[in-house]
Amino acid sequence: MALAMTYLRLPVEGGADPGQVARQVFGSPDWRKAHPGRVLDLAGNWQGLHYLITGDPWEGRSPEADVVCGGRLLTEDGADALGFDIIFLSQERVKIAADHLAHTPFPSRRFDLAAMAMADVQGVSSWTDAARDNLFKPSYHTLGRFFSDAAAHGESIFKTMG
Repeated sequence: MALAMTYLRLPVEGGADPGQVARQVFGSPDWRKAHPGRVLDLAGNWQGLHYLITGDPWEGRSPEADVVCGGRLLTEDGADALGFDIIFLSQERVKIAADHLAHTPFPSRRFDLAAMAMADVQGVSSWTDAARDNLFKPSYHTLGRFFSDAAAHGESIFKTMG
């Protein structure tokens, strides 16, 4: 079974604890419906995007890594209660990542199915060369808009993985 990633952009007011916000928001089974226009679902393609952005399936430098895998893991002990992990990206890091995406073209040079397979990127066996332009390039631009919108509204981003 593949891991999927979904993003939610929300304001985290003042000194609010992101972990407490996450438990309140994601504790509801209808959290996606409760936040229309603030949810972005990457499904199982998140690791392919992370690889294209950073050159690695899991790691990378900030701000590149913040776009997909980076941030603060909020569920080290609580993933069982919610059924998924939650990664938090603060408003400051969202702004830096949004600026990076706005000024960095889609990294098509890293799209190498053989290299991605060697790195054990989730989903690579189902992609063809057409996935570069038909799946990942549009997803990259959608992520850029999502981050830009969050930054423009002073929002943080919560990422669910499960």
